Amino acid sequence: QVRLVESGGGLVQAGGSLRLSCTASGRTFSSATMGWFRQPPGKEREFVAAIPWSSNTPRYADSVKGRFTISRDNAKNTVYLQMDSLQPEDTAVYYCAAPLRNFAFYTGETDYRYWGQGTQVTVSS
Repeated sequence: QVRLVESGGGLVQAGGSLRLSCTASGRTFSSATMGWFRQPPGKEREFVAAIPWSSNTPRYADSVKGRFTISRDNAKNTVYLQMDSLQPEDTAVYYCAAPLRNFAFYTGETDYRYWGQGTQVTVSS
């Protein structure tokens, strides 16, 4: 059984930083894209960032570009999201996700098969 478990969320003041982690079990994702999505209160879930299996050319949503950094440690089957210069509009439940297929780069929510339970990030002004 595949499981993705996020950690690292919490409450932070505007301008602060958090680092989210997502560790997978039940399957190795070293050959797959890994992604982060978020769902702000009362809104739809949205793409945040994705990193290919080789870690080359990750992609970011325009709203987080220059502030967030996605990275991965394939040996640990773990993906990270470093979030700097956080703003109140970054408040959301953050989810990591993994696709079913290897060696394909995805940014669309429907392309991801496996999802974590989510971790809450709250940024106060």
